[in-house]
Amino acid sequence: MKFWDSSCLVPCLVEEAASREALRLLKEDPDVIVWWASPMECLAALWRKSRSKEITRSSFQFANEQLEKLAGHAHIINPADIVFDRAKRLLAVHPLGAHDALQLAAALVWTRERPSGAYFLCLDAQLRVAAEREGFSLQP
Repeated sequence: MKFWDSSCLVPCLVEEAASREALRLLKEDPDVIVWWASPMECLAALWRKSRSKEITRSSFQFANEQLEKLAGHAHIINPADIVFDRAKRLLAVHPLGAHDALQLAAALVWTRERPSGAYFLCLDAQLRVAAEREGFSLQP
């Protein structure tokens, strides 16, 4: 099981530079763990790509169906006081926005604050640095 940031999930849904690697990682270990808001973040990215004509209407529909399947099988870290408390600490020690702090906090809650050996899948450079400093192994 690996924690997936939405930045790494979107390439599993639509063709991007990181799609081949992201799909390989998903096939290798389909037990996906995500923050509660990640499916909505992925949907927002799909709509953004649709509006900017990066993807066709049929590509959007297919990607949205894939997202629903993925979200239906994912292990979700729900909003809870412990996640918000961890996010507050992360905001104080890393240059993260609220969204990224919540993502990383959810991953820390998943590992019970023991991220050593746990994988955090993310393509955002700043969030990757923070996750590594917290003790996660990074992919891709």
